[in-house]
Amino acid sequence: MVYGMARVDCHGRVADRAVLAALGWAAGCRLDFQQVERLLVIRADSCGVFQLTRQGHLRLPAHVRHCCGVHTGDRVLLAADPVGGLLVVHPPAALDELVAGCHGRLSAGERA
Repeated sequence: MVYGMARVDCHGRVADRAVLAALGWAAGCRLDFQQVERLLVIRADSCGVFQLTRQGHLRLPAHVRHCCGVHTGDRVLLAADPVGGLLVVHPPAALDELVAGCHGRLSAGERA
């Protein structure tokens, strides 16, 4: 896995060259987006409607951002699985759930 954090700009773009390079995705790469619970799952797809920008940035379409609760200025966790060719975007609310669950178990005395 390759991880990165990126801020969503006012056009829905996120830029983390290391994560996208690990996937082998370059400018113009066509993509398929799926929402799974609060997460955004992205795969390269030659028939995909969306694509990486000419600058090689990932642009999250407005309707996708709204469905996942991603807003301008949010920092999102990008988790890339180069072997599976998969990128998962974790919005702040999804990260809050993960961290709260972990912290809740720790504060209840559970050991790692």
